[in-house]
Amino acid sequence: MSLRTPLALLLVSLGAIAAVWWWLATPITLARAPIDPADKVQCVSYAPFRGEQTPLEAWTHIEAEQIEQDLRQLKEITDCIRTYSMENGLDQVPAVAAKVGGLKVLQGIWLSSNRTKNFEQAALAVRLTKEFPDIISAVIVGNEVLLRGEMTTADLVSIIRSVKAQVSVPVTYADVWEYWLKNREVYDAVDFVTIHILPYWEDFPVRAKFAAAHVEQIRERMVVAFPGKEILIGETGWPSAGRMRDGALPSRTNQARVVSEILSLAKTQKFRVNLIESYDQPWKRKLEGTVGGYWGLYDSVRRNLKYPPGQPISNFPYWKWYMGAGMGLSVLVFAVALITLRRRPWTPRFPAWLGVGISATTAGSLLGIGIDKMYYESYGIGGWLLWGALLLAGILSPIFCAQAMVIGRSLPTFLDLLGPREGRKWSKLTAVLGLTLAVTAVIASATALGFVFDPRYKDFPYAALTMAVVPFALLMLNRPQIGQRPIAEAVFAGVLTLSAAYVLVNEGRDNWQSLWTCAIYLLFALTLWRARAEQTQE
Repeated sequence: MSLRTPLALLLVSLGAIAAVWWWLATPITLARAPIDPADKVQCVSYAPFRGEQTPLEAWTHIEAEQIEQDLRQLKEITDCIRTYSMENGLDQVPAVAAKVGGLKVLQGIWLSSNRTKNFEQAALAVRLTKEFPDIISAVIVGNEVLLRGEMTTADLVSIIRSVKAQVSVPVTYADVWEYWLKNREVYDAVDFVTIHILPYWEDFPVRAKFAAAHVEQIRERMVVAFPGKEILIGETGWPSAGRMRDGALPSRTNQARVVSEILSLAKTQKFRVNLIESYDQPWKRKLEGTVGGYWGLYDSVRRNLKYPPGQPISNFPYWKWYMGAGMGLSVLVFAVALITLRRRPWTPRFPAWLGVGISATTAGSLLGIGIDKMYYESYGIGGWLLWGALLLAGILSPIFCAQAMVIGRSLPTFLDLLGPREGRKWSKLTAVLGLTLAVTAVIASATALGFVFDPRYKDFPYAALTMAVVPFALLMLNRPQIGQRPIAEAVFAGVLTLSAAYVLVNEGRDNWQSLWTCAIYLLFALTLWRARAEQTQE
């Protein structure tokens, strides 16, 4: 058997993988470094929670030492921090800030539907403001409580006026900009207006390249709507990971670009801005999905600045490792195919080797993206098991499909794996391929249905799913169109097709993650639809 064809295809595969990663890893150049100690950020939102720590559990208490570690780090990049609550140990922030020095605090009061707790929080904020008059520069009475519908406007105004009467620092309320326009009576009660402008979360999401212009447009609109008082942008920023919304793509480079451009704009136009947020907050993923946990300037694990000044900013800082792993997988796919042929007396036709090459190149190019997505999108044991299983299927599929391609085998059906023992010709290859196919079908269908019934915070599994499905689709070309279509495959194909049709309409044409994922759903549906219960097995 000549090795010329597989070796030539292997070289093409490796070259394609290298080209893909050279393109994906290209760093961006910004006029202003996102974070520059020589030009500090005006203010940044601060929450101290790390790892499994969460304010969603009342017993969580953050020690002063942990807060001090953070504030000493934050004072290198900013002179101001914004807090949202005084629970879970956050009442210690003003004292720690006084100890650290060089930091002012926008003291937040968390308001909710619990009136008793609201008054307790307000009283504590008043006490802290009097105790640390040189640290607390303003009090923010409530955060998006109108957006959440947990208080009436009248009750909110009442508590704002109560706090304002007891402190000597400016008092404000913070909410999404639309809710200021809907509740203008709050304007009369505050000393300045604090608005949230989050281009990613808008009802009509804004692309990263237009985010800064959108922030300025909304700010100018609010200046006209509320004359005579300062407008503080209390929250703005961009996530570094998570699912797309329309054309709004969370990524490292997009986060760096948006932060850089907004800070430059604030300096030029001379307005105050507070970035959300200082550290990535894993606990927010329980409420907002992956994207909720990645708004920080520092990562949550190593507590490292994401964009150190002078260093290139790339979406894939470890791209060389990803490229190497992808090339290794491609070589392994070809190696398995060649080793399999040593025991066979025939030479595969070119289409079989082309299928091997396409599978190896697809999997090798996407392996790094799949690993990266699994790392950022897996939350809790269930998340790691789910995305780990899909990525494993994406690795095994090209390997064992390559083996089947070169020996002329077709993709097994679920009946070959799980059907009655009588008359079933079973082999190790059938077992591995069948199990990989079943895992992929279950996860694909579960994610597809998730985008139909609860899509807002779901991540698109395009990379690992493509790695698994493309080899299946190529291998299904070997299947003769005889026999009956199995019910299980038909049901999965129907679920994937109907779900993909809905998701395409619901997510819109600007969301390439959705378009890619739906294309793979449809390819997988076609692959399963072609299945036949009767097949010739060796």
